[in-house]
Amino acid sequence: MRAIARVCSNRKTAKQNGKPVRAFKPTSVDYDARIFAFREKDWTVSLTLVGGRERFKLAIGNYQLGLLKGTSPSSATLCKRQDGSYYVNIQIKSEAPDPMPSKRVIGVDMGRRDIAVTSIGDKWDGQQITDIRDKFVRVRASLQQKASKGTRSTRRRARQILQRLSGTERRYQTWLNHNISKLIVLSALQHNAIIAIEDLTGIRERTNQQPRNKTERRRSNSWAFFQLRLFLSYKSVKLGVELVAVNPAYTSQTCHKCLHIHPAKGKSYRSGKAFKCGHCDNHCDADENGSKVIELVGGSVNNPRGSVLSCNLADHIRATESPRLLAVG
Repeated sequence: MRAIARVCSNRKTAKQNGKPVRAFKPTSVDYDARIFAFREKDWTVSLTLVGGRERFKLAIGNYQLGLLKGTSPSSATLCKRQDGSYYVNIQIKSEAPDPMPSKRVIGVDMGRRDIAVTSIGDKWDGQQITDIRDKFVRVRASLQQKASKGTRSTRRRARQILQRLSGTERRYQTWLNHNISKLIVLSALQHNAIIAIEDLTGIRERTNQQPRNKTERRRSNSWAFFQLRLFLSYKSVKLGVELVAVNPAYTSQTCHKCLHIHPAKGKSYRSGKAFKCGHCDNHCDADENGSKVIELVGGSVNNPRGSVLSCNLADHIRATESPRLLAVG
């Protein structure tokens, strides 16, 4: 029954994407309460296999033991690794705490030069990450050349290393996004604040319309902004921290002190990593300025009747007088 459900689900997804399902690889099996059971007294799981019911001792750490203690999970997934070994993912349901009420906001500006910058001064520099990923690109290019022009054994070995490198880079990026999102959410919890981020939906399509060289295009397209936002979202829910996504329009061009935008259309007070306002002469790091503008807009969403920016600010920005001024509520 679970195999039929898996096939139906995959075929439905493939139909929506317009791609046919040609084959199913035996990489995992879904288990429900009928064919899976967890027993806490001896820390074992019971699984129904082709040859019958089998019971296995769990080899897990103290963190996993703490999560499983006192629970009655009813579903799991048996997964197969590339080396032929198996592991089981046990699914646990827990109630998320209610978001804590707060009037304070921490703005988070996400980018490639600095992966994340918060309005309270936390920053994660992206230069080291860019260097590491550029190194992966150079190694892959060398291996791809060997995989196409070397001897048979060289080509086979090069393809094996390419596959391993792909997993290494993906795991590194995931590890980094996990750490950044964890620190941001813990900081918000410590300051009893909500988190405001930019809604970067479609940013890849928008940035690709700008004239850039091949290297810059690859660097921008390969970083997982959506993954970082996803990690922020579920970690916030888990710890009871509210997270809001604001419209990113003009957040990088607005001065956080006087709320002015450059009066000339197409020009900005921002130049690379520097921001210098031509109205109040505010001079600061451009990403720090952006995070503080996001904080202001996030505060308007959280407290729309307060004396802060309108929550529809980004939709009502318009050119009026010179210099341009963001609407205040």
